[in-house]
Amino acid sequence: MPSVTSKIATPMILAGIFIMVVFVAANYEVIGINFYIVFALVLVYVFFFGFAIGQNFSLPFKKLLRMANELSQGNLKTRVYLENKDEIGELARVFNKIADNLEQSHTETEETERSVDVRVKAKTEALEETINALEQKVKNRTIELERANAEIERFKQQPKKK
Repeated sequence: MPSVTSKIATPMILAGIFIMVVFVAANYEVIGINFYIVFALVLVYVFFFGFAIGQNFSLPFKKLLRMANELSQGNLKTRVYLENKDEIGELARVFNKIADNLEQSHTETEETERSVDVRVKAKTEALEETINALEQKVKNRTIELERANAEIERFKQQPKKK
């Protein structure tokens, strides 16, 4: 997949080469060796100019893409700071707003989870106290029943002795 730089630079370079070829075709009869030297230099200039412009246009997109990848990996502190006053700058501001909303939502979710954890712990402690109290009552009743059962057994054995 071609990069943004090449998508921008290639048409610019091709347009520059086309314009130079048109000028050569228009005056090919009066062209000397000096013209070919100048033509080669202009060709190199057009190539580097197109590449530099492509880099200049694609740099904000690359930065925005890198930050979007960071955000998608869970780094909610990611922000894009671009000084552009065009659509790219507006896109960066919208990206930052989305990141702010995600971070706020994540913070609210964490706070809600902590609040729920505290409530659950409080309810759990109350239930554990109730369970412990009930267990103690069951133990006490079991002891009482065992004593009563032992007395009944003693009473059953006493008539047999007589």
